[in-house]
Amino acid sequence: MPHKLFSFLSNPTSRTVLTACIILSTFFGLNAAHSAPFKVGLVLDRGGKDDKSFNQAAYQGLVKAQKELGITFKSVDATDANAFEPSLRQFARENYDLVIGVGFVQQQPVTKVATKFPKIQFALVDAEVLLPNVRSLMFEEHEGSFLVGALAALTSKTKHIGFLGGMDIPLIRRFEMGYSAGAKHINPKIQLSSNYVGVTADAWTNPARGKELSKNMYQKGADVIYGAAGASTMGLLDAAEESKKFAIGVDSNQNGIKPGYVLTSMLKRVDLAVYATVQDAKNKKFTSGIVRNGIANEGVDFAMDEHNKTLVSAAHLAKINDIKSQIKSGKIVVPDYYKQSK
Repeated sequence: MPHKLFSFLSNPTSRTVLTACIILSTFFGLNAAHSAPFKVGLVLDRGGKDDKSFNQAAYQGLVKAQKELGITFKSVDATDANAFEPSLRQFARENYDLVIGVGFVQQQPVTKVATKFPKIQFALVDAEVLLPNVRSLMFEEHEGSFLVGALAALTSKTKHIGFLGGMDIPLIRRFEMGYSAGAKHINPKIQLSSNYVGVTADAWTNPARGKELSKNMYQKGADVIYGAAGASTMGLLDAAEESKKFAIGVDSNQNGIKPGYVLTSMLKRVDLAVYATVQDAKNKKFTSGIVRNGIANEGVDFAMDEHNKTLVSAAHLAKINDIKSQIKSGKIVVPDYYKQSK
């Protein structure tokens, strides 16, 4: 056998064939590696990808990226706060190209894991992490809330509106402040009632409590209530239908969940921000730092579609679009809880 191998290698033609095989093998091996799909890991907050709100918007951003950019992704619904760090770490260990955490509660887990895996790219929705491999996706919730607050005031017949918050934290107080300012921009004397589902993370996933608090506000005279309560907002929508009053949805377009009772939805375009981040990372244009998404770049908005077009008059729609233009130009400055609470 050694003699035959020596004879094969001694033949110039054989050496040429062998060299060609090695080159082709190397080329196709490198080409296969190059064509490996771009992998994204998504760690969702407790509401999960079917919360019809914040988490679902992030998930839909990746579904769009999968269809249009050819990426692959895997998502994890965290069962509790202790699940965030292990889930992020597992994606990093498996060399995912981009790892995304959803929700301010993942600020510390993302910080810890991104520090340990400096070559992995991370993105975090709703909190700031100042590391060279992390992009923080922030939203101007108060601006979008100002728009729907103005619409609530224009629509209300009782001149009494409501706000349902999820967990009582500065982020949701920011929603409420913007909503209140928008309503008072239309009617300085309007009455606002507000309730929060709770002070723990369970507040995001308690639609029964959200419904109870909302019905109480309707019974006391509010005829439009804005919910910023994650999956608990579903309770508000149920209460609106039963009370024959209006609700305003949040994060995703919730107009079609209870058609005829959802006046509009404040859109927090997490889907677009996630998609843009995946696109940048896949095209090797990923940058770290804070990316702010507001009215100026269509990061927040209000929803109009077939489900609510008969609920919002042409005059009211024109008024809200005018306010939107004034915020974009800087003529209207929306008060920000983050700045005023310092």
